[in-house]
Amino acid sequence: MRERLLACAALVAALCSFGRVTGASEPSAATLAQQALNECEAGRQTTERSERERRFARGEEMAQHAVALDDQCAQAHFALFCNRGEAMRLDGESIRDVIGLRGLIRELDRTIELDPDHPGALSAKGTFLVRLPRLLGGDVDRGEAILHHVITLDPTAVTARISLARVCEYRGKRDEGIEYARRALQFAKELGRADKVAEAQAVLAELGAGR
Repeated sequence: MRERLLACAALVAALCSFGRVTGASEPSAATLAQQALNECEAGRQTTERSERERRFARGEEMAQHAVALDDQCAQAHFALFCNRGEAMRLDGESIRDVIGLRGLIRELDRTIELDPDHPGALSAKGTFLVRLPRLLGGDVDRGEAILHHVITLDPTAVTARISLARVCEYRGKRDEGIEYARRALQFAKELGRADKVAEAQAVLAELGAGR
């Protein structure tokens, strides 16, 4: 009888131990969010459409899992915004998908609600505000102010500088716009962001840099 009790106790201990190991191996919301952001970045850096689509779909799935695990994780919401937004841009930017756009902005606003100084989210928010028509919530002045704030938070912010260069073009401040675009190009090269290098070069061409 004593041997049976000891055997049962050993079995229970083994099962409990297995449960603890399994639980410990479950990735946290923060870990999943970072993995989702890595997928988003990998998708941005590839030129093959099918690979981009696969990366963004996988990243969105990871981000959704992260949000489900912890709705208070700002990075999880930002990762969801990142992958979903890039997937929407696969065949070029468009504002025709109003419902999808509103969903994106909700994730962005939730990120900022949880982390008011999140540079990536603020940069994206500012860019939306300066580029969207007023009917869809655009506000150039407010967006410009947010983008300037982003640069104080992250001096190497590439997207914010590209967006500010476009604002300068809109306001007729060509020289100032060229300076923002040149700095964006410099940082994009230093950070190895091939997609942003191309974008900064396009803005410089639009501004007539070198003429």
